[in-house]
Parts: sequence; structure tokens; C-alpha cells
Amino acid sequence: MQIITVPLGARSYDVVIGDQALAQAGALVAPLAPRKRAFVITDENVARLHLPALRASLDASGIASIAIVLPPGEHTKRFAILEHVCNELIAGEIDRKDLIIAFGGGVIGDLAGFAAGIVKRGVDFVQFPTTLLAQVDSSVGGKTAIDTPAGKNLIGLFYQPRLVLADIGVLRTLPEREMLAGYAEIVKYGLVDDPAFFDWCEAYGAAIREGAHDTIARAVAVSVQAKARIVGADERESGQRALLNLGHTFAHALEACAGFDGALLHGEAVAVGLALAFDLSAQLGLCPRQDAVRVRGHLERMGYGLDLRTLPGGPYEPGALLAAMAYDKKNEAGRLTFILARGIGQAFVSKDVSAEAVRTLLTAELAAV
Repeated sequence: MQIITVPLGARSYDVVIGDQALAQAGALVAPLAPRKRAFVITDENVARLHLPALRASLDASGIASIAIVLPPGEHTKRFAILEHVCNELIAGEIDRKDLIIAFGGGVIGDLAGFAAGIVKRGVDFVQFPTTLLAQVDSSVGGKTAIDTPAGKNLIGLFYQPRLVLADIGVLRTLPEREMLAGYAEIVKYGLVDDPAFFDWCEAYGAAIREGAHDTIARAVAVSVQAKARIVGADERESGQRALLNLGHTFAHALEACAGFDGALLHGEAVAVGLALAFDLSAQLGLCPRQDAVRVRGHLERMGYGLDLRTLPGGPYEPGALLAAMAYDKKNEAGRLTFILARGIGQAFVSKDVSAEAVRTLLTAELAAV
């Protein structure tokens, strides 16, 4: 196992990456559960595949577990389900010295972390991500949230886990589409500030998509190291951490317009957003056109559909996408905020992108022949 620390002073925590986290989960979380009770929040798919093994591991360490099993999919990240989870925790007589385990992908991690942060004004929780996307991104850094009809992740809080357990072995049960969705968040780290890692992604991205264990393990470790470093320096996204939103302004708008119904996965939207962010940067004269072409070409070779006209969840329309962007959390004083790039590995925050420039880009994309 590899252990990477997220450096947050007294609130620092470890990310454990390896093959045995599921089997050793009980022993690993036992120091965090003084009452020897854990509430496992998961979804139906993960429960069917992995919940028995997790509960057996907890039981072997003398930790009683109570499972709260939710429907899968982005639609679960909403007020009604959050209320249901909180009521279940309270009905189970949760104590501040109990432990919550978020056992699933990004949806479960966001929702369970949010519930942990608000029930009884805060209960310790562990992130146990079971998708590639959650292992390399959403489980690390303490962002928790639910969606609203206006947009993605608009209601939430920063609430750090006590531990993250990333078992590479559980990824073997993921379909290729989910692996590809997770890869978008991996390649993002190279595009933000590590051009050498983007070179590596170009060479080994297909192996990740196809499930090559050692390659995936390296990608997870590099991604977590990058995020841990950035979160340690900027926990609440007041500066450098905002760069990790590269492509996400477009992605969140696409997801909102698609209705969070599962037709478009978050990672698929991020891939489109990465291509559009580089296209916009090139359109504005900030980034060499060849870099934008290189990014788009790599994503297309990986198998992403980048054509807005045929993207699942559509049809999309420039005005509706711009309206969704108006709710983006990064905006200030009504001005759109984008993460743009001066080249591969040279992302920066821009607060002066005009809506008209974005409309021009989107209109051209939707009219492409």
C-alpha cells in the first residue's frame, strides 16, 4: 500500500492506495471508531458487489455496521435524499463518536460527506471511493455538496474526512465507460500544471481505460499527490485550488442542462469541458492553437464524444448553457470566471471572459459541419 498525506495541520489525514484496503478496512478505521459503530452509506450497485466484504472486515475488527443503501446516480445528490440519510442516521441513534463511511463513487462521497458535516454538527467520516473518478479527485479535499435544479454542487460545505481508502482492486468491477469518466479527472492534472504527466497520459491513457492494474495505481497515486499538495496549500479554493476546476465551468453547465439524469456522466462532461476550455483559450489568443488541437485529439483517441450536437443529454443550446454558467460558484459580482490555459500545463484563473466570447465558441461548436 502507498500512503499519501493531505497536509492540513491538526486535520491532516492519509489517503491509503493499494489492493487490500477493502480486506483491511476494519483494522484501518478502528482507531477512528471509539464506539465500535459505523454507518455505511452506499448505493445499490456498490452494496451488491462489495458491501458484504466491507461489513465482514468491519465485523472482524469488532465494529458493528449499519448500512444505508441509496439509489445509484447523480439524481441521488438532492435535498430529499440528504434529508432521508440524515433521518436514517438519527433514527439509528448516531453518536458523535460513531463513524460514517462513504462507500461509493463521487455521488455517495459528496452526499455522505455533507450529511456527516451537518448531523449533530459534525461526525467523523471516512471516504472509501469505489470509482476511478472518486479515487483520483472527489474523495480527496473535503468538498461535499448536493445539486439543485439551478446547477451542480450549489449547496454544500468543506468538511474533511479522517481517512481515504482507495482500493484499486474494486475498480475491476467498473465498466469501461466509468473508467473513461474517471480518466478525465486524471488527465486534468497534467493539463493544469504538469505537462510531463500529460505526456505520460498520452502514452498510457489507453491502458488505464482498459484496466491495466499497475498503470491505474500509478495514475491514482500521481493524481492524489497533486491534489493533496494543492489542497494543503489552499483548502477553501481561494487561490490555486480553483485551477482544479479546469473544464468544469463548461462541464457543470452541460450536466445541469442534461438534467442530472445519468445520460451524461460527470467525467464525460469534464472531458468535453477540457476541450472547450482549451478551445476558448486559443480563440482568445491565450493558448497556441496546436495545444488545443493536441488536447482534443488525445481525448478523442481515448474515446470521448466531444461533439455537442451528439452529446448525450442534449440538445444543448448556447443560451441555456450560458444561463447555467451564471450560477457557477466561481463567479464574482456577476462576472463569469473560467479556468483557462496559456498552454498545456499552464492553467490560470480568468475573471474577464465575456459572455459573448463564450457564446461565439458554443455557437460555432453547435454549428460545426
